[in-house]
Amino acid sequence: MTENSPYTLKCSSSESRARRGEVKTRQGTFQTPVFMPVGTQATVKAVTPENLYEMNAQIILGNTYHLFIRPGHKLIEKFGGLHSFMNWQGSILTDSGGFQIFSLKDLATITEEGAAFRSHLDGSKLFLSPEDAVQVQQSLGSDIMMCLDTCIPYPAEKKEIIESTALTTRWAARCRAAHTKREQLLFGIIQGGMDHTLRKRHVEELAEIGFDGYAIGGLSVGEEKELMYDMTEATTPHMPDAYPKYLMGVGTPGDLVEGVWRGVDMFDCVMPTRNARNGMLFTSRGRVVIKNSRYRDDMGPLDEACDCYTCRNYSRAYLRHLFVSREILSYHLNTIHNLHYYLNLMAGIRTAIEEDRFAAFRKDFYGRLETE
Repeated sequence: MTENSPYTLKCSSSESRARRGEVKTRQGTFQTPVFMPVGTQATVKAVTPENLYEMNAQIILGNTYHLFIRPGHKLIEKFGGLHSFMNWQGSILTDSGGFQIFSLKDLATITEEGAAFRSHLDGSKLFLSPEDAVQVQQSLGSDIMMCLDTCIPYPAEKKEIIESTALTTRWAARCRAAHTKREQLLFGIIQGGMDHTLRKRHVEELAEIGFDGYAIGGLSVGEEKELMYDMTEATTPHMPDAYPKYLMGVGTPGDLVEGVWRGVDMFDCVMPTRNARNGMLFTSRGRVVIKNSRYRDDMGPLDEACDCYTCRNYSRAYLRHLFVSREILSYHLNTIHNLHYYLNLMAGIRTAIEEDRFAAFRKDFYGRLETE
């Protein structure tokens, strides 16, 4: 760990940009590369903190936009912050809300001052400035906070990309100036659209301001997979190696493997939890759509290579029955499995990097996949 950086490098792959490290927060230390389950509204949907501990989750993500609207950051602050409010003792990262405002662009207006938007719940008028975003997150008590940024759509004209990225830089400087509780880490978000030069320039601008970590934003916004990988590969070499590198909102198991290959340390995505509720389950041999009739009398576990609670105790036939019957237990058991799969995948990646065999791990990962 270099001075003022929460990141410590343990070892690097000789075959790729993959690296093995750890990040120290005031709540503890988590090992990287890491996947962060998404707990948008102070809950990882369908599971308890105890379930998360059992599957060795180290850090989860909450969302500033949603918690700002409901139940409100001041109420959460009265409980001593998110950790006490939701009874989670691991680390917490809060997204600034920029992506949610981007997603609700029909309800939002972006200006130099910040984002004016209407609540998706009741239509009430709300406003979030860069300073507000930091203040809200400081009240939430998260261990890692994100700067408010302007997410760029895909495709976009170069003029829009340049102007939007410049605004994100100005907002980042304002976030840094508003950051008074330095025990809470603050990460800057790299924009620049799908332009290599603009991405590199934006990394340099954010590094000049100085943050505790750096995140790649503005990907997985509709671009094709290869372009996302290309932009990640073009961006990570310019990100400061002494600090954590975070790829926001990505993605599939393959995306995690490819992101690590390109030097990413941290990931988050709603896919394992959302897909679980929709009956799409991730296994060592690929995706399983559990509602399919082929599983009606299947006595085997969902994944013979998995030791999660669901796979140890229930058959594919039972999981199918729960899902087609719309039983609430279906969400719970499916989510336990999908999150365990993601977290176990990351544990395997960490070991492979330590043993300098990540290329073989990557090859084996793809070699085992089957199509349903």
